Amino acid sequence: MATPSQWVAGSRPRTLPSSLVPVIVGTGVAVGEGHAVWWRAALAAFVSLALQVGVNYANDYSDGVRGTDEVRVGPLRLVGSGVAKPKQVLAAALGSFLAAAVAGLVLAAATSWWLLLVGAVAIVAAWFYTGGSSPYGYRALGEVSVFVFFGLVAVVGTVYVQLERTPWTAWVAAVPIGLLACGLLVANNLRDIPTDTESGKRTLAVVLGDHRTRLLYSACTALPFMITLVLAAPRPWALLALLAAPLSIPPTRRVLGGAKGPELIAVLGETGRLQLAFALVLGIGLAL
Repeated sequence: MATPSQWVAGSRPRTLPSSLVPVIVGTGVAVGEGHAVWWRAALAAFVSLALQVGVNYANDYSDGVRGTDEVRVGPLRLVGSGVAKPKQVLAAALGSFLAAAVAGLVLAAATSWWLLLVGAVAIVAAWFYTGGSSPYGYRALGEVSVFVFFGLVAVVGTVYVQLERTPWTAWVAAVPIGLLACGLLVANNLRDIPTDTESGKRTLAVVLGDHRTRLLYSACTALPFMITLVLAAPRPWALLALLAAPLSIPPTRRVLGGAKGPELIAVLGETGRLQLAFALVLGIGLAL
């Protein structure tokens, strides 16, 4: 039986800022439009967090039963390490998805029932990332999914549940958030290229190779600051996001410097901090 601390480690806490970041930015857009609804923002944050935890446990389960997590450099995997039974991790994943679905149902009832379709698609996408007979995460499509669901859907959805409309600033603000979420996944998959190649897991990093994956990571951490300039035209205070730029230097330097294996674990933490700082200052800028 896994200990509580092992369950927490299995939820991959370093990835959890990805779930709160889009809600922060989306709420900043809503405040700037003059109509934030705080209880809906809080519920959107819960939905996003529960989905992220569910994705992490689902990936742990699916990769574990396939045997692709038996030899890892990164953080603890519950099934792969043998500290928890597959059915327990599966139950944790399904429980997280159920919690997200219930909270999403409340938001749909308060706004529009079409949100149920969006939520259902998000849960299906979360499961088939590594689940099912032909997971798309094994076919170099993981970054596309992360950009769509942790960027576009999460930011624009957060704005919609508060404003019940989607101004163009929501869509533009979603792009850098999606890119930073992709950066986190790219760093993770860069670290796992050797083991993923051996197990037949064709992530985008495996397809691109080591060098081009490092360049992709650099693009994911640099482009968000360039896109901020577009938002600054109607919302000059969005330039506050540039204050987070120094936080992009250490992880990018590590990646371009050839960091491998355990060295890239630090990059995950630094990328998570960059995401959170960027979201906070951009959210404040959009709200002003």
